[in-house]
Amino acid sequence: MVYDPKVIEEKWQRAWADARVAEVDLNKPGDKYYMLNMFPYPSGDLHVGHGRNYILGDALFRYLRMQGRVALNPMGWDAFGLPAENAAIKRGIHPRDWTLSNIKREKKQFERWGILYDWSKEIASCHPGYYKWNQWLFIQLYKRGLAYRGKAPVNWCPTDQTVLANEQVIDGRCERCGSEVVQRELEQWFLKITEYADRLDAALDSLDWPEKVKVMQRNWIGRSVGVDVEFPVPALGKSIRIFTTRPDTIYGATFMVLAPEHPIVPELIAKSPQRAEIERWIAAVRNQSALERQEAGKEGFFTGEHAINPFTSEKIPIWLGNFVLMQYGTGAIMAVPGHDERDFDFAKQYALEIRRVVDGGDLPYVDKENGVAVNSPLINGLKYPQAFEKIADEIERRGIGKKIVRYRLRDWLISRQRYWGTPIPALYCDKDGIVLEQEDRLPVVLPLDVPFTGREGNPLAKVPEFVNAKCPKCGGPARRETDTMDTFVDSSWYYLRYLSPRDDKRIFDTKLANRWMPVDQYIGGIEHAILHLLYARFICRTLHDMGLVNVEEPFGRLFNQGMITKEGFRDPSCNNAWVPLSEVEFRDRKPYRKGVELIAEVGKMSKSRFNVVPPDELIERYGADTERVYTLFIAPPDKEAAWSDEGVVGAYRFLGRVWNMADVIRSRENGEESPTLVRKTHQTIAAVTQRIERFEFNTAISALMELSNAIGEAAASGADVRESYSVLLQLLHPFAPHITEELWEMLGKERFILTSKWPVADPSLMQEDVVTIVVQVNGKLRGHVEVPNPPVEEQVMAAVKSNDKVQQWVSGKQIVKTIYVPGKLVNVVAR
Repeated sequence: MVYDPKVIEEKWQRAWADARVAEVDLNKPGDKYYMLNMFPYPSGDLHVGHGRNYILGDALFRYLRMQGRVALNPMGWDAFGLPAENAAIKRGIHPRDWTLSNIKREKKQFERWGILYDWSKEIASCHPGYYKWNQWLFIQLYKRGLAYRGKAPVNWCPTDQTVLANEQVIDGRCERCGSEVVQRELEQWFLKITEYADRLDAALDSLDWPEKVKVMQRNWIGRSVGVDVEFPVPALGKSIRIFTTRPDTIYGATFMVLAPEHPIVPELIAKSPQRAEIERWIAAVRNQSALERQEAGKEGFFTGEHAINPFTSEKIPIWLGNFVLMQYGTGAIMAVPGHDERDFDFAKQYALEIRRVVDGGDLPYVDKENGVAVNSPLINGLKYPQAFEKIADEIERRGIGKKIVRYRLRDWLISRQRYWGTPIPALYCDKDGIVLEQEDRLPVVLPLDVPFTGREGNPLAKVPEFVNAKCPKCGGPARRETDTMDTFVDSSWYYLRYLSPRDDKRIFDTKLANRWMPVDQYIGGIEHAILHLLYARFICRTLHDMGLVNVEEPFGRLFNQGMITKEGFRDPSCNNAWVPLSEVEFRDRKPYRKGVELIAEVGKMSKSRFNVVPPDELIERYGADTERVYTLFIAPPDKEAAWSDEGVVGAYRFLGRVWNMADVIRSRENGEESPTLVRKTHQTIAAVTQRIERFEFNTAISALMELSNAIGEAAASGADVRESYSVLLQLLHPFAPHITEELWEMLGKERFILTSKWPVADPSLMQEDVVTIVVQVNGKLRGHVEVPNPPVEEQVMAAVKSNDKVQQWVSGKQIVKTIYVPGKLVNVVAR
């Protein structure tokens, strides 16, 4: 019988769906395991790079089910967001229609991959039954003082009269109309994540997450212990507050630098003869992103005013600098160029004073461990810890500042001046001010009949039926908020909604949440290491504090899969534009298009690079099981891997060999089992089990390839291999589920292999008949001996004495002593 993946894969996909094998009764007793892949944005087409994430999760789920775990594996859709709006503009289709059609498409691709999800728990964030609870959550946070209105700078397109996301700004211009983008300050909604900064930072140590992710979150939170200090500005009768983690260097502060946006700047430059030039520079700097400012060369302007260093009593100049940002610290720094590289470079550039206040090496220099304070009368001779405390105490004694813990983290700006998102449930009443919608009137439904061009402001503002409303408090006329929520709100609590997705009375079932949370295994890309994961941790804590769930951390264990890369081609004659693979021709192994030699480049799979491998074509030719096996075999799953078409063929051949064994086994009379094969089988059970638990899927598949070879050799010698073959199918099932289900049925086994019990290795059957002992002479490897297992010392020593190679190295010498490490080595010391 010929291996035909198309026939058997469609058969078993229907069978799994009809039997609802992935559905879980959340009240069922047993050893629960909540596993979760990050839910995808429905963009329409998945490629094999996406498959690495979802195939990996499915392999784990199938393994857990066979282990007898009550495993939950749900799936849903992160369905709001900017790409749907861009598609609406480009294709003339409503964002909702585009999104729903993509969901349908991606569900079919998941099915073709053979991925099992509990679709009875499906959610989509664009459904009113879901985003109603975004709105409810917002109201609860507002009541607790965790949601508020505040000003924040945004990218503003003056032509389209709309706010742009950073990715919509190309070289400082609007990607839609080409107008120059400016920075504007708008009143917007924030969530006070900073209230939880300390808790979020402190809990990172307890998480079973990749260390890289924890470091990224720590850096983003940016906890710093330091001191706030006031520097008086006599000319204004005011002071400027700075924050420093090194107050012991305050005697070396020879100038100050402020962010161009600092609120005191207009007063500082009011009398400057360069005022007009400074204001033009400020406007240019404010239109740059924080990243652009950090990467640009250091630029500054002298304001014309001075502050007083409170410890030296000296007048020090006040400068503006593009590298100082309002969102970090206080938006002002005391510059200590003798001991800070950034300040040193700025001082050298503008010929400002540099003073040493910590003894040590070349400037700029500071040594927390060994450096001692100099030129600092109050703390001369003290090392950092003592100097810090003494200066900090003096600052507090004088009443010019205080010790404080500050965070780089800023409150979460959730306002989006876009259409396709959750409406913020707030109204503005001339009498009552800001009023939130009544909870029993939720959801505030996103209207679908909206004129949508992507220009001239927020589409919701043009819908009178939406904007004009009654005040929930006084009944008078009110105006609805037309901003929608950041889509990270949708993904900040979705893992809880899976547990009661159809409940219209509460955000989720607390009883079920307390049983199933936290998520035991979360799987997704490193690109979500900061924002999504941080926001989810924050919201989970707020829900905990409301008494809705017992846990504070949503994800107990995290795994980040590596990306899959593929060679793509760029055309140097067309501004290095990416070339579709269908247009590439090869001459002498070099890529060309229309006579132009292309530039080959390996990079992350992306539709914009034309280097994706569509799974449908691959499945049509080789089957989903082949793609699954190759995807998991290609490399350790947390590492980057280069896609190889030749490697796909190798995986297909391996599955073909497994398939062909079935005919041999079914046609053979019972024979004797091979002890060697029994041993290999149990060794493989142990190896595959351990490797799946450690997410070493690639080496697990290697072990299965070795077992299949051993089965083939034993079968060729006439041995009975049926039991080992059955075990091979069970161990292979998480990786290649369709072919193993079909072969399991062909062997007359119970349906489904998915519901069979995972094999258990017998340690007594894993032992080799003989063990190899390393032999050293004077610490150097000189040979090996084999003895029966388990090794007995007398037998080992006898084998060493009779070994010709070893005897060559001790001949004519006196054996001083013999050292035996049981079961491993013998070291003969001879002189």
